[in-house]
Amino acid sequence: MTLECINPDDLPVPEMYSQVVVATGSKLVFVSGQQPEDRHGKLVGHGDFAAQARLAFGNLSRALAAAGARPEQVCKITIYVVDYNRDEHVPIIEQAQIALFGDHKPANVVAGIATMSPGYLIEVDAIAVIDHTTESDTRTR
Repeated sequence: MTLECINPDDLPVPEMYSQVVVATGSKLVFVSGQQPEDRHGKLVGHGDFAAQARLAFGNLSRALAAAGARPEQVCKITIYVVDYNRDEHVPIIEQAQIALFGDHKPANVVAGIATMSPGYLIEVDAIAVIDHTTESDTRTR
């Protein structure tokens, strides 16, 4: 699987994502929105955006692993934030994103939304691309 991350010269160079990601592989993985819930479906971190962001990205990591995908195989994420405030939320999202992806910068969208279920502040979904030649290696790690 190959991901080519591109930041064209005539667009701003973002710190936490790539403007364009070209994915070449043979297996697509679509991960549903991951919320800040424990394994029993209970909200964790009521009122604490940072705790919810860490858990949502942690749940995304577990979902990717279940599909045999690694974080560096993610080509795109979408982050939904209730009452989005860029200055307040972006630094917290960046910390959670770095914890999962390290230096890898998938394309991303941050969408401010009015509401989710009561108490929920963030949700993250993803698309990954896996090459069959690396798929068996991924599942053994």
